[in-house]
Amino acid sequence: MKKLLLPLLAFAFHVSSAQNVSRPHPKFTVIDTHNDVISNQLITKVDLGKEQTQGNFDLIRAKKASLGGQVFSIWCGDQYGYGTAYAYANREIDSLMSLINRNPGKTALVRTAKDLRRMIKQKKLAAMIGVEGGHMIEDRLDYIDSLHNRGMVYLTLTWNNSTGWASSARDEVKHADTLKHKGLNEFGRQVVRKLNKLGIMIDLSHPGEQTFNDVMALTTKPVIASHSCAYALAPHRRNLKDYQLKAIAKNGGVVFVNFYSGFIDTAYEAQHEAYLVKHKVEMDSLNKVYNDYDLASIRLNVIHKEEAEAFRPPLAMLIKHIDYMVRLMGVDHVGIGSDFDGAESYPKGIDSVLDYEKIATELMKLKYTEKEIGKIMSGNFIRVLKANAGK
Repeated sequence: MKKLLLPLLAFAFHVSSAQNVSRPHPKFTVIDTHNDVISNQLITKVDLGKEQTQGNFDLIRAKKASLGGQVFSIWCGDQYGYGTAYAYANREIDSLMSLINRNPGKTALVRTAKDLRRMIKQKKLAAMIGVEGGHMIEDRLDYIDSLHNRGMVYLTLTWNNSTGWASSARDEVKHADTLKHKGLNEFGRQVVRKLNKLGIMIDLSHPGEQTFNDVMALTTKPVIASHSCAYALAPHRRNLKDYQLKAIAKNGGVVFVNFYSGFIDTAYEAQHEAYLVKHKVEMDSLNKVYNDYDLASIRLNVIHKEEAEAFRPPLAMLIKHIDYMVRLMGVDHVGIGSDFDGAESYPKGIDSVLDYEKIATELMKLKYTEKEIGKIMSGNFIRVLKANAGK
């Protein structure tokens, strides 16, 4: 997400039967479509091959959690543009590849559903690449080819900033009067056709409604929203309205639910803003250290852990978004897109990759079947990846 500026998890746990006798629950696979840890790692320089005390992901915790795969977000803010954004994207991919090359027994890059299934059998972390922001192609179709060759499985058409060819959700809502155009222009339509041809999933988590509508009228492949929630439950501009959710379902696509507190709970934003005002001096200092809003916010929450904990929403609110989408769209069209390491706050009890199993536990309490939970946790991602890539 990176505001301002689950690939594979197997787990077992026990539930009580009607006779109050514990029985082992079948293992589930989780595919998480969005994690920003690689963007952060360029700043923090931490070795993600070693266990970390901060952040939401590293290979050691992933192994402890039996996490089998992750789509890593390749992201840069709107301070990068022509001549710099594409290079920065490649620098992040280089960082991911370095992590993979240093840990060949633990992880490998995958591009297709076939490769993903192979990694599952080998019990390695299946690493995938999602590029979050169309500004990183710098208005060049050949850069899409290059990123595809490096392993890009989805492109988020915009981040918060619009491109010259597609308008973002933020700009369509907050800067509508100054937008040069809303939706896709002709080059934007060329981008959509190119992505369809190459089998790259089109991600509609950040684009505005007009861009969304233009894409849905044009695409020949199922789309995704890699990290979004339901607008009906939390009316934030980054969330998807009911008609959008239904359109994605009709298209055969999938919405992967975001864990960020501000997208699942309408009360969070005002509380967080008041908290930032209270700690403005510290936040300003942390921003100077990290030069990154999210990392500064995360560190501030570590310093004031008890205070920040008080206004995290309950896990039940995240479950409501999942359940709402399933009821509206059908169970074949909902998945998990945590936004780990891309935000400062998640629901209580959701602190790292070790906590995905809590979601399955709550879905079981709502009488979801094992088959339904399996689709949400992994099956729907595998299906939509195959539908785009063809294998």
